[in-house]
Amino acid sequence: MRIERVRTEADLERMTDWMYRWWGKAEGYARDAVRESLRHSLQTDRLPVTFGLYLDDRLVGMYQFTYADLFVRPDLYPWLANVYLDPAFRGRGLGRALLCSVRENAAALGIPTLYLFTETNGLYERFGWEFAGEIETYLTPHRQRLYRLSTGIGSPPA
Repeated sequence: MRIERVRTEADLERMTDWMYRWWGKAEGYARDAVRESLRHSLQTDRLPVTFGLYLDDRLVGMYQFTYADLFVRPDLYPWLANVYLDPAFRGRGLGRALLCSVRENAAALGIPTLYLFTETNGLYERFGWEFAGEIETYLTPHRQRLYRLSTGIGSPPA
């Protein structure tokens, strides 16, 4: 198992399938639009960047660091987004490995603080995320949970 930046387009179709089925179709995005958004996250020197979880050479999970994920809070950035583990590989501790790598990878990129929003309660706290409050997202569900993670570099969040 390894977690590293996704740098090639070889895995782009797999990620596109995941994200299109998960949120793209429901939010009215064309599959090509989802693919192009993901294509721009294959950066090596700036955000957005995608990290993949690989078993042997097969991509089975991912997450992204991005400048924008919640349009009602453009003042908060960067974000952890699109945390995903292929359903066929869930229940094996791989999600834990994926989430345990977030802080280290963000710090290596010079990111002092990350944000995320989710409807999930209790998961991210186990990985050092601080609950910052409920937030109106205008998505479904409308009210979700806002979290903040300090990576240990730079100044603490205000």
